[in-house]
Amino acid sequence: MEVHKALGPGLLESIYEEALCYELQLQGIAYERQVAADIIYKDHVIKGQRLDLLVEKEVVVEIKSVSKTPDVVISQTISYLKATNLKRGLIINFGERRLIDGVKRVSV
Repeated sequence: MEVHKALGPGLLESIYEEALCYELQLQGIAYERQVAADIIYKDHVIKGQRLDLLVEKEVVVEIKSVSKTPDVVISQTISYLKATNLKRGLIINFGERRLIDGVKRVSV
Protein backbone atom coordinates (compact mmCIF):
# COMPACT_ATOMS: atom_id res chain seq x y z
CA MET A 1 0.00 0.00 0.00
CA GLU A 2 2.84 2.35 0.88
CA VAL A 3 4.45 1.98 -2.56
CA HIS A 4 1.20 2.66 -4.43
CA LYS A 5 0.39 5.60 -2.16
CA ALA A 6 3.78 7.19 -2.87
CA LEU A 7 4.09 6.40 -6.60
CA GLY A 8 0.50 6.07 -7.80
CA PRO A 9 -0.48 4.05 -10.89
CA GLY A 10 1.05 4.24 -14.36
CA LEU A 11 4.72 3.33 -13.96
CA LEU A 12 6.59 0.30 -15.28
CA GLU A 13 6.40 -2.99 -13.37
CA SER A 14 10.15 -2.85 -12.79
CA ILE A 15 9.78 0.46 -10.93
CA TYR A 16 7.16 -1.00 -8.59
CA GLU A 17 9.25 -4.13 -8.09
CA GLU A 18 12.27 -2.06 -7.07
CA ALA A 19 10.20 0.14 -4.76
CA LEU A 20 8.43 -2.85 -3.19
CA CYS A 21 11.76 -4.59 -2.58
CA TYR A 22 13.08 -1.47 -0.90
CA GLU A 23 9.96 -1.24 1.26
CA LEU A 24 10.28 -4.92 2.25
CA GLN A 25 13.91 -4.26 3.15
CA LEU A 26 12.93 -1.26 5.29
CA GLN A 27 10.36 -3.43 7.08
CA GLY A 28 12.88 -6.23 7.70
CA ILE A 29 10.93 -8.73 5.58
CA ALA A 30 13.02 -11.36 3.80
CA TYR A 31 12.54 -11.64 0.05
CA GLU A 32 14.23 -12.92 -3.09
CA ARG A 33 13.88 -11.17 -6.41
CA GLN A 34 13.55 -12.75 -9.88
CA VAL A 35 13.74 -16.32 -8.56
CA ALA A 36 14.13 -19.07 -11.17
CA ALA A 37 11.21 -21.51 -11.18
CA ASP A 38 11.87 -24.57 -13.30
CA ILE A 39 8.96 -26.33 -14.96
CA ILE A 40 9.00 -30.14 -15.13
CA TYR A 41 7.53 -31.73 -18.24
CA LYS A 42 7.68 -35.54 -18.33
CA ASP A 43 10.84 -35.59 -16.19
CA HIS A 44 12.39 -32.89 -18.40
CA VAL A 45 13.41 -29.62 -16.72
CA ILE A 46 12.44 -26.49 -18.63
CA LYS A 47 14.14 -23.33 -17.46
CA GLY A 48 13.15 -19.75 -18.11
CA GLN A 49 10.32 -18.98 -15.69
CA ARG A 50 11.04 -16.33 -13.06
CA LEU A 51 9.06 -15.27 -10.03
CA ASP A 52 8.95 -11.52 -9.51
CA LEU A 53 9.34 -11.97 -5.75
CA LEU A 54 9.44 -14.76 -3.21
CA VAL A 55 8.64 -13.35 0.23
CA GLU A 56 9.78 -15.16 3.39
CA LYS A 57 10.31 -18.28 1.22
CA GLU A 58 6.54 -18.81 1.40
CA VAL A 59 4.62 -16.34 -0.77
CA VAL A 60 5.00 -15.91 -4.52
CA VAL A 61 4.33 -12.28 -5.48
CA GLU A 62 3.47 -11.43 -9.07
CA ILE A 63 3.69 -7.71 -9.86
CA LYS A 64 1.66 -6.11 -12.62
CA SER A 65 1.07 -2.57 -13.81
CA VAL A 66 -1.95 -2.70 -16.11
CA SER A 67 -5.35 -1.02 -16.00
CA LYS A 68 -7.11 -4.37 -15.40
CA THR A 69 -5.45 -7.62 -14.34
CA PRO A 70 -5.86 -10.23 -17.11
CA ASP A 71 -7.32 -13.60 -16.04
CA VAL A 72 -4.22 -15.36 -17.40
CA VAL A 73 -2.17 -13.86 -14.54
CA ILE A 74 -4.09 -16.01 -12.06
CA SER A 75 -3.24 -19.14 -14.10
CA GLN A 76 0.37 -18.00 -14.34
CA THR A 77 0.59 -17.53 -10.57
CA ILE A 78 -0.96 -20.95 -9.94
CA SER A 79 1.65 -22.45 -12.27
CA TYR A 80 4.39 -20.71 -10.27
CA LEU A 81 2.97 -22.12 -7.04
CA LYS A 82 2.91 -25.64 -8.46
CA ALA A 83 6.46 -25.28 -9.82
CA THR A 84 7.77 -24.18 -6.43
CA ASN A 85 5.57 -26.49 -4.32
CA LEU A 86 4.29 -23.45 -2.44
CA LYS A 87 0.70 -22.81 -1.40
CA ARG A 88 0.24 -19.02 -1.34
CA GLY A 89 0.55 -16.34 -3.97
CA LEU A 90 -0.27 -12.68 -4.24
CA ILE A 91 -0.93 -10.71 -7.40
CA ILE A 92 -0.39 -6.98 -6.96
CA ASN A 93 -1.52 -4.79 -9.85
CA PHE A 94 -0.12 -1.31 -9.30
CA GLY A 95 -1.97 -0.10 -12.41
CA GLU A 96 -5.29 0.11 -10.59
CA ARG A 97 -6.41 3.53 -9.38
CA ARG A 98 -7.12 2.03 -5.95
CA LEU A 99 -4.61 -0.66 -5.00
CA ILE A 100 -7.24 -2.56 -3.02
CA ASP A 101 -8.87 -3.35 -6.39
CA GLY A 102 -5.56 -4.69 -7.72
CA VAL A 103 -4.66 -7.17 -4.97
CA LYS A 104 -5.61 -10.81 -5.45
CA ARG A 105 -4.74 -13.75 -3.21
CA VAL A 106 -4.11 -17.08 -4.90
CA SER A 107 -3.72 -20.47 -3.25
CA VAL A 108 -3.45 -24.10 -4.32
